[in-house]
Amino acid sequence: MNQMMSNHKRNFLKVSSTMLGASLVAPLDSFAQVVKTDVNPGQNATKRMAQYALNVKYEDLPTKIVDECLRAFVNFSGVTTGSCRHEAVDISIKSLAPISKSTQATILGRKERFDILNAAFINGVSSHVFDFDDTHLVTNVHAAGPIASALLAYAEYRPVSGKEFLTSFYLGIEMSIRLSNALHPGHAGIGWHVSGTTPTIGAALAVGRLMGLTEQQMIWAIGLAASQPVGFRESFGSMNKSFNPGRSASSGLFSALLAKNNFTSSNQTIESRIGWANSLSVNRDYHEMLDDLGVRFETALDTYKPFACGIVIHPAIDAAIQLRNKYQLQADQIKSIQLKGNPMVLELTGKKQPQTGLEGKFSVYHSVAVAILNGKAGEKEYSDAIVLDPKTIALRNKIEVEVDPNIPKKSGDMTITLNDGRVFNQFVENAVGSVEKPMTNTQLNEKFHDLVDEILPMKNANRLLEASWKINTFADVGKFPKLSVR
Repeated sequence: MNQMMSNHKRNFLKVSSTMLGASLVAPLDSFAQVVKTDVNPGQNATKRMAQYALNVKYEDLPTKIVDECLRAFVNFSGVTTGSCRHEAVDISIKSLAPISKSTQATILGRKERFDILNAAFINGVSSHVFDFDDTHLVTNVHAAGPIASALLAYAEYRPVSGKEFLTSFYLGIEMSIRLSNALHPGHAGIGWHVSGTTPTIGAALAVGRLMGLTEQQMIWAIGLAASQPVGFRESFGSMNKSFNPGRSASSGLFSALLAKNNFTSSNQTIESRIGWANSLSVNRDYHEMLDDLGVRFETALDTYKPFACGIVIHPAIDAAIQLRNKYQLQADQIKSIQLKGNPMVLELTGKKQPQTGLEGKFSVYHSVAVAILNGKAGEKEYSDAIVLDPKTIALRNKIEVEVDPNIPKKSGDMTITLNDGRVFNQFVENAVGSVEKPMTNTQLNEKFHDLVDEILPMKNANRLLEASWKINTFADVGKFPKLSVR
C-alpha cells in the first residue's frame, strides 16, 4: 500500500514537471553540493539540510511553488483568524497571560498580545484546532500552521520583507514534508503525531534562515529542534491535538533563537544511530528527505481541506453530499448507509459516539450524518450541540463502515439504502480537496469568508484576504498580523 502511495506521488510529480516544463526546475549552482546523492544517503543529513536552508532564494522558486505557498498562507490566515475564539485559544491566552508581560506579537483575530514564543504557540494552536488546515495527503502532516505561526511572530520582532518571508515559509513546509516522508509510515505507526514533530525542525530552518544563522548555527538549530518532538495520535479528538503544532511552532522558533547565540547541539542529530530519525521511526528513507532539493518540490503536493475534520473522512463526506444533492435525500428516508474505505478511516476516525465537537471531527459516523443532514461539513457542523443533536445521533446510528485495504485514503465507496427499497451508490476516486481535485482559489476565498466574516467586519475581512494573497509583496511583514484585529 505504501509503495503504491509512493509511486502515485512520484507519478504526479513527473506529470507536474511535464506540464510545467522547466518551471519546476530551480537553479542549483549555488547549492549543488546539497543535492548530491552520497553512497550513504543519510551521510551528513543535518549539514545538508542546513546548507540548503541557507542557500535557497526567492528567485529559485518556480511560479507554481510561489503560488502554492500563497494558497497555503491564505488558508492559514483564514483558518487561524476564524478559530481565534475557540475555547482552546481562550484557555491558552488565560493560562499564559499572567506570565507573559511582553506585547511583541499579535494573536491573529485577538486584541491580546504576547511575547513571540507564546504568540507562536497560541497561533499554532489556533491554526489547527478547527482541523481545517493544509494537509500533505501521504503523511497527513499539517505543516503551514506551525511554520507561519513561528515566522509571523519573528516578523513582528525583526523586520522581514515579503519575499524573504515567503521563501522561508516555503522552506519550512518543504522540509517538514520531506522529513515526514522520510519516516513514513513507521513514525505515525508507533503513535507520533507528525504535525507536532517534523514542523518543529521546519520552523527552526525557516526562522533560522531569516536570522542569517551561520552554517554551524543552523546545524545546532536543527539539533535543538529535533530534540523537541511533541504529540501522540492518542490526543486526537481533544485540545491536546492542537497543542502539538502550537508547540512545534514555538519550539522551532526557540531553537533558532538559542542557536543564534551559539547554544550548541550535535552536528549529526538527524542521521546519528542514536539521533532523531532512528529514535522516531522504525523506518527511514533519506532519499525522501534529501534527494533533488530545489528540483523536486513536495510543496506541490500540499492540499487544503474543504471539510473541517480528519482528512481520511473527506471521501465519505464528498460521496454523502453528492448522493444527498443528486437524489434530494432526507434523513427520514434512509434505512442504512454502508461505507467502504481505507483501514485508516476507522483507525483515525472511528469514534461511534462522539460527545464533543472535537471528537466529532474524528468520527466518520458523525461526519457522514451531518453531510446528509446539512449538505456540508464546515466548522459549524462540529459544534457540541450538533454532535449531541438527536437527529444527528439517529442518522449516525444507521451508518456502517467496512474497511478495504485496496481502497486508497483519497477514495471511498458509499451505498445508501432507502426505506422504500431504492439503493443509491457513489464511488469517489479523488475527494474534493485532493491533489487531483484541488480547491480552487475561489473556493479558498469562500472558505476564508465563511470563517473570518464572524470575526471581522466585511471591510476588514476583505482587506485581510487581499493582504494574504499579496504577502510576498510586503515591505514589512510585521504589519500583516495587525490587519486581523478589529
